[in-house]
Amino acid sequence: MMHHHLTMALAAAAAVIFMLPMISSAFTASLPRSRSRLSSRLADASSPPSFDEKAFETERLAKDAQAMNEMSEVATQEFAKLRTPWKWRIRKCVWDYLEEKNIAQFPRPVHHRIPNFMGADEAAENLASLPEFQAANMVKVNPDTPQRRVRHLVLENDKTLLTPQPRLRTGFFQTLKHGTDAIPSHTPIESLTSSKGAAKYGTPITLYEKYTVDLVVVGSTAVCPKTGARVGKGEGFAELEWGILSQQGNLDANKVLVVTTVHDSQVFDGGVEEPWKSLMEQQEKDGVDDDGTNSQTPFGSLTQHDVPVDIIVTPTRIIRVPDETKLPKPSGVYWDLLSPQKLAQIRVLQELKKRTEENLGESLPSGPNEVLPPTASRNRKGRGGGGRGGRGRGRGGGRGRGRGSGRGRSV
Repeated sequence: MMHHHLTMALAAAAAVIFMLPMISSAFTASLPRSRSRLSSRLADASSPPSFDEKAFETERLAKDAQAMNEMSEVATQEFAKLRTPWKWRIRKCVWDYLEEKNIAQFPRPVHHRIPNFMGADEAAENLASLPEFQAANMVKVNPDTPQRRVRHLVLENDKTLLTPQPRLRTGFFQTLKHGTDAIPSHTPIESLTSSKGAAKYGTPITLYEKYTVDLVVVGSTAVCPKTGARVGKGEGFAELEWGILSQQGNLDANKVLVVTTVHDSQVFDGGVEEPWKSLMEQQEKDGVDDDGTNSQTPFGSLTQHDVPVDIIVTPTRIIRVPDETKLPKPSGVYWDLLSPQKLAQIRVLQELKKRTEENLGESLPSGPNEVLPPTASRNRKGRGGGGRGGRGRGRGGGRGRGRGSGRGRSV
């Protein structure tokens, strides 16, 4: 039996030895193809994949829309009561209407943004026809998308553009002027008008440089043509920028005009057409009368730091707010309204407060704590409505602590 198994093992070994040359030959023949496939896989692994811009943008927009929906739900449930209530009602109404009627433009959805709108370029052209624009040498323009054409026209008309870093998160302002050593005339103006272009080509300026702003352009969610009351996106940066520039002497709060470009439907019409008709009907049904709103208007009392507008420009109209009903503008930074949470976000404000305190030899007040609501920028926080307080000017341009209720009433 053992002899039989040994015989079979020797036979199997002989067969393997006999097949070795053929196996070796087959392996050698296939080696170049294997090496080729291996090299290809290694090359694919070491080389960066090609950038699929369309897929990237589709995914980004889908995630953005999902985040916006989530933020909208959270804002409605948790943050509406923390903001100035009447401003929140107006924002939601206008944002919903612009989306529903497809008036909104990219980036969408427009909720929690300064909304871009159909006709934004036409509104910008109308703004450029204003004599105040034509006479201005330096124009401050917000960095939002619907005012991009305004920034283009500022540069095209040989003016100096002053534009802030978005949310003042990485710096203060940049100045840009086309046809200079810094920005030669062969540089396409279109490349200068985005936030990225302004950061790339603009000249950063500090808190302490001397210059004069002649005209201010802001974006809006809604405006009142009778009083100039303006509703932004709820973060308060237009007010902070105005406060800093006026406190530092770079603009005269009593003389510099504020202009906004919006769609016609963003201008309160007394409740005749949508979205204002439904808003006023709902307000009457709910019996809402908080913060100065009444049966005639959804606009309530402004806080001390709110900046009203002087001129409203739409794709079809130029509306000058009447002097007799126009609300006054604030001047300086209201430290007693600035929450520790907001101050912690903005380096330039921290610097300004520290320098002001050093000059005064005393501490400036701080505003009440606040929960910062979500905004359209992915996972970045904005600000809620301002607190209450009187102006109470401190020495040296600083602001003292006040106890007043609201500054003006928008009716």
